[in-house]
Amino acid sequence: EQPAKISGNLSATIRILVLLLRICGYVIILMALYWCTECMPLAVTALMPVVLFPMMGIMKVSMEYLKDSNMLFIGGLLVAIAVEHWNLHKRIALGVLLLVGVRPSLLMMGFMIVSSFLSMWISNTATTAMMLPIAHAVLQQLKATEVQMNSLYNLMYWVCWGADEHEWGPEAIQEFKRKAMEAKYDLLTKGMSLSVCYSASIGGTATLTGTTPNLILKGQMDELFPENGDVINFASWFGFAFPNMVLMLVFSWLWLQFMYLGFNLKQSFGCGMKSDRDKEAYAVMKTEYRKLGSMRFAEGAVLTIFILLVILWFTREPGFIDGWATVLFNKEGEFVSDGTVAILMSMLFFVVPSQLPRFGGKVKNALPTLLNWRVVNERMPWNIIILLGGGFALAAGSERSGLSKWLGESLAPLQQIPAFAISLLLCLLVATFTECSSNTATTTLFLPILATAINLHPLYVMLPCTVAASLAFMLPVATPPNAIAFSFGNLKVIDMVKSGFMLNIIGILTVNLGINTWGYAMFDMVISLSWIMISCHENVQHTVCLSNYLK
Repeated sequence: EQPAKISGNLSATIRILVLLLRICGYVIILMALYWCTECMPLAVTALMPVVLFPMMGIMKVSMEYLKDSNMLFIGGLLVAIAVEHWNLHKRIALGVLLLVGVRPSLLMMGFMIVSSFLSMWISNTATTAMMLPIAHAVLQQLKATEVQMNSLYNLMYWVCWGADEHEWGPEAIQEFKRKAMEAKYDLLTKGMSLSVCYSASIGGTATLTGTTPNLILKGQMDELFPENGDVINFASWFGFAFPNMVLMLVFSWLWLQFMYLGFNLKQSFGCGMKSDRDKEAYAVMKTEYRKLGSMRFAEGAVLTIFILLVILWFTREPGFIDGWATVLFNKEGEFVSDGTVAILMSMLFFVVPSQLPRFGGKVKNALPTLLNWRVVNERMPWNIIILLGGGFALAAGSERSGLSKWLGESLAPLQQIPAFAISLLLCLLVATFTECSSNTATTTLFLPILATAINLHPLYVMLPCTVAASLAFMLPVATPPNAIAFSFGNLKVIDMVKSGFMLNIIGILTVNLGINTWGYAMFDMVISLSWIMISCHENVQHTVCLSNYLK
């Protein structure tokens, strides 16, 4: 009886130890349920680790809630707020559309290009909310012009053939053409609405500040791999994600063209002289552009600061040469980051006046600046900043409690399948999960686990899964741009499911193509052995881990 009693006590002790190691898993599951059901606001759920981690004896996490990635996020949002506040984004959008033209396929292509470009710098939701009314105004003008032309045609038909033709008179032909035209414009409206919201989500993946999951990846890398965290910066992310975004955009345009316009390229693109309908639609856009007037001093100042910010981001640490930050400030350590640059340039919005100063005479009042705190406070999504902090807290807690190590051992069978298949499966899992949960919550939950759970280069699974978290195309509730398009475009859920399913597949395939080609070379995934040693767990021999990785 004594050995049995000792054995029982030992097994109970082991179970308690395992429970203690998995205790962070309980917090993650609880937060995942709260995020999915939204029984509490997302930001409030993100504050749970502040209470639960100290009470469970894991760690204090208050310091995790304001990292460098939060500063980068705030700086990027300040730029976006300034661009929106002075209507610079609308001027850019209408200017590009005037260049592209109004033929159906070209129009869809133009709206997708503009939407994706704008969402690289401002929020996907703001881009969709701005572009959809413009798209619908153009379509309404196209439709009205076609109705007018059909009425003229029916009158001519009645004069020429009405006396001889009774069965197919002008009324019957008019009704037939009206139904055909309604069906055509219904399809065109659906296709245009979906093209705007989808391209806004796709465009957000191209820049580090384009959407929140990208910044979560940056923050997790800084948290989990401080020695190599700066391998993800604005320039390196753009180098990987921008070609992937272009590929996704091209294939998405082809799929939406096939779904809603057909593949009659001659009819879609048109040739020769423009019709009256095209000229009328073009006139609508030109009228909207003229309403903006000439570019004001404030718009020029915002555009100048924006361009300077992008240049400083790209040249801070380009990778192939030493950037200005390395030469001037980062000789002793990593002091100047993308967040430093973002805050520096965004502070200029509170210094530069919104009107051209006039010299001479008495100055009664100080000139208003490009931004003031009231505007920023109204438009800044403070809840997302807390949500980012909650993700960093979860990452730190998973590492401290041993949850990441335990998950790595549990996922050991995955080592038996090829690395590219692992990446595909995980991307499919994340893309499915993000349809039912916010992309921010999805990335926050999955990235800390993926970073250390599989004996591969961390970026090999983290990068594609981060992009996959933005591939929420199938449901109206999956992301705000989808919901806006659903309300605008007379869409049914089945329309979004049929279009979005294929776009999800396209996105997963293109991002995995990218990580296995130019991404593999960019992030040095073959010879960077320090990554392998970091990603291997302490209880696994490095030789076994290295052999699995090379295999």
